[in-house]
Amino acid sequence: KSFLASDIEKIKKLYSSLGYNFSKIDTKIKELEGNKVDLIIEIDRGSKTKISSIKFIGDKKVRDKRLRDIIASEEDKFWKVLSRNTSFNQSLLNLDERLLRNYYKSIGYYNVEVTSKTANLNKEGNIDLTFSINAGTRYTINKIKTNLDSVFDKNIFFPLEKFYSKEIGEYYSPFKVKKLLDQIDDVIEKNNLQFVEHNVKEEVQGEGIIITFNIFEGERTLVERINITGNNITSEEVIRGELLLDEGDPFTNLGLQKSISKIKSRRIFSDVSFNVSDGSKSNLKIIDIDVEEQPTGEISAGAGIGTDGGSFAFTISENNWLGQGKKVDFDIEVNEESISGELNFTDPNYDFLGNSLNYYLASTSNDKPDQGYENSLFTAGISTTFEQYKDIFATFGIASSYDDLRTDGSASDSLKKQAGEFTELVGRYGFKYDKRNRVFMPTSGSVISFSQDLPILADRPFIGNNFGISSYKEFSEDIIGASKFYFSSVNGMGEDVRLSKRKNLSSYRLRGFKKNKVGPKDGTDHVGGNYAASLNLETNLPKLLPDTTKTDVGLFLDFGNVWAVDYDSSIDDSNKIRSSTGVALNWSSPIGPMSFILSTNLQKASTDETESFRFNLGTTF
Repeated sequence: KSFLASDIEKIKKLYSSLGYNFSKIDTKIKELEGNKVDLIIEIDRGSKTKISSIKFIGDKKVRDKRLRDIIASEEDKFWKVLSRNTSFNQSLLNLDERLLRNYYKSIGYYNVEVTSKTANLNKEGNIDLTFSINAGTRYTINKIKTNLDSVFDKNIFFPLEKFYSKEIGEYYSPFKVKKLLDQIDDVIEKNNLQFVEHNVKEEVQGEGIIITFNIFEGERTLVERINITGNNITSEEVIRGELLLDEGDPFTNLGLQKSISKIKSRRIFSDVSFNVSDGSKSNLKIIDIDVEEQPTGEISAGAGIGTDGGSFAFTISENNWLGQGKKVDFDIEVNEESISGELNFTDPNYDFLGNSLNYYLASTSNDKPDQGYENSLFTAGISTTFEQYKDIFATFGIASSYDDLRTDGSASDSLKKQAGEFTELVGRYGFKYDKRNRVFMPTSGSVISFSQDLPILADRPFIGNNFGISSYKEFSEDIIGASKFYFSSVNGMGEDVRLSKRKNLSSYRLRGFKKNKVGPKDGTDHVGGNYAASLNLETNLPKLLPDTTKTDVGLFLDFGNVWAVDYDSSIDDSNKIRSSTGVALNWSSPIGPMSFILSTNLQKASTDETESFRFNLGTTF
């Protein structure tokens, strides 16, 4: 009976995780001959408990809309038919609390308190969530020091001081502490130091924090055995591939903690726990790692309508394909002029080398009767990405494509000359230097990227280049500024560049201008350029509107240019800097997220087509 009671609780927990919080379970036992029984379990799962509203109260210091972006729970809306996070369950609520605490700490609110999280059942039988938050004081880093064990040479760790000095005076963040710990680990690894442990002591002093890194020699023990349990679906090799420790290696708590963090970062387990016990000898340790698996597949759909017309997108993904830890995703997008789809297969730890390997197939079909042409583009490729040096990521790949361009009588003479079928095989490489404080919603740092396409075999060979840099600066907890520069070019090698390869700027890189209606013009058609560049300066405005409006407001200043035509010297290159400024609004409306852009042009070319207002209604559900 005790086993039965335990099983009933597990079933209730399972249904609760799916949003059925008031399920009823009855059991019937029929005794049979031979000391056997028939067990019947009757389940009435009841109705799903949906989240009607989410509120944040107290001295929260951060706008509600940003906090809603942080937590996992979502308000139930009619368009979120596929979202699992609109159903209430206790595990999701606990996750929300952790996410809020981590976010506040990441921006300096070291002693933040989520004083309460309440879930009230309303008249409709759904839940109203309320989080009470006391952000407290925002702390800066006053001092950083190292407390070093006497067995180590102090000169080895002296270079750390230059990294410490960069963080002193900045707002506290656990991300900054982790980066400093990574620098310590680099010193340990470069000097081949064994059995080294370290921990962090953080002391609040006034409105500042003193950080002390304690570095000391640990016990001289080895790993005898590593046992892994709980992985009913996931291959054990996937888990062992993330471990920094192996049987026979020196055992350190530091290495174990980092291994557990790497396993968690795969996001295919709901929980990862471990236990360390003594081995067969006094200098040996046994590590037991237990994982709890979770659903790893996702389905999402999106729809939008705006000044450019309507669109629909659908995505399906699996992050643990066949239990091998590989990722598979497929997405398709349809709008008035085109349909595109892409299939990706990614092995994030190929052959357990730490490199990701990606295969992809993509297809795009464009039908533009107003410009007198249609084209189909099919692409297949393979690439690998790895961290070459600290924060420097390298990508190398190869891709093959087939392009079929067809024109009718209304097309320009230049476009008709480009009609035909073309194939190509190109090599691609790129580098990214990422110094952002975090990938999601960064508040400081920068990311620089460069990539290049080089022809191997091509009917019309070309060289393509892309360069981008984005920088983020926090002026206060409510004001984040960003500057983004983008440059792209394509140049033919003895041949004119095909239409599908020519460059344009999206309406988000150059606001205030119509999509693909900037740059060189062939007759009545905008054909893009051999070069495109943009500079975006933007910032949000703090609490300009009340939280109840669920609206964020920002300012922007954009500069851009699309220029150069290689296939016809009689066409104006349209080499002129365009610019615009305006206001961007993002509103969580009752019918879905809406974005509005109000802009005015400061400078434009005579052939450009502008727009002073743009809106988009769309969501993922």
